[in-house]
Amino acid sequence: MTAAVVTGVGASLPQRVVTNEELAGYLDTSDEWIRSRTGIGTRRWVDTGVSTGDLATQAGELALRSAGVDRVDAVVVATTTPDRLCPATAPEVATRLGLTGISAHDVNAVCTGFLYGLASAVGLIAAGNASSVLMIGAETFSTIIDPKDRGTAVIFADGAGALVLRAGSADEPGAVGPLVLGSDGSLADLIQIPAGGSRQRSSGEEAAPEDYYFRMRGREVYRHAVERMAGSAQEALLRAGLTMSDVDKFVPHQANARISVAVGERLGIRPEQTVSNVERVGNTAAASIGLLLAEATATGELRGGQRLLLTAFGGGLTWGATTMVWPDVTAHISSPARPAVALAG
Repeated sequence: MTAAVVTGVGASLPQRVVTNEELAGYLDTSDEWIRSRTGIGTRRWVDTGVSTGDLATQAGELALRSAGVDRVDAVVVATTTPDRLCPATAPEVATRLGLTGISAHDVNAVCTGFLYGLASAVGLIAAGNASSVLMIGAETFSTIIDPKDRGTAVIFADGAGALVLRAGSADEPGAVGPLVLGSDGSLADLIQIPAGGSRQRSSGEEAAPEDYYFRMRGREVYRHAVERMAGSAQEALLRAGLTMSDVDKFVPHQANARISVAVGERLGIRPEQTVSNVERVGNTAAASIGLLLAEATATGELRGGQRLLLTAFGGGLTWGATTMVWPDVTAHISSPARPAVALAG
């Protein structure tokens, strides 16, 4: 079967840096409380007028530059915070990148979105429907979190990470290994936005203002996240014919530092093997893994030839994992993100 091979990586971060001290100014919290429970010190939030599509477009542009190409056959955008409920964000992103007429669609698996989007890109290439794909994870979670909710406002953030993939062979550096994906809809209420969808709209009942904000039952989510991330990572290694001794770097979704540590301990990962940026950028949901890959490549923490283990967990509930040997690529990262008007034309 034709493999999907990573050839470029890019990322975009908003300009605004939000510190723990700023949040403590209007929430019942402190820098010590936030750091001890999440490991987060700062996060990035968009300024007025900057949307998910803006971040996605910029990250996509930079990934194409990294890959040395200006055309792909398809665009996939993984996001929980699309520019509109309808239509999808991906077609507009594609057009803004000069790619009008190609396949473009969104994927929503919340924090597992990057791996679900990657699976979509791999499938397009394996089926012969595309020879190259731009896959982008992008979020503006600051637009859906309740600013008064200490449990979510201190965690979630904005950003975008993107990969360019092309058809190739499974033994090439950059080839995506077997993907393990799972879900459990019986626990959908652990991570949700209650209002705004057809279920609430068709109920005939007025939604409370707070029901339009993102909600998460943190204690229960923690337990499921650790179990599912570790389990899917072990299965991904098994499917790839690998063991933990073959792994050079562990690249987990940046949910929070405690989850990454707990998953790493279950897997027998040494602390120095784990790649992390959650302290500086927070939890960027579907953008998390892509942004982490770009930043770690730019700093030299990730180098060509290293074998990576990726895993994530998100609303749905959803989870996933995969492996790959990281290619020798140059990452392009930009900040600040520009609003749509600045990118037009």
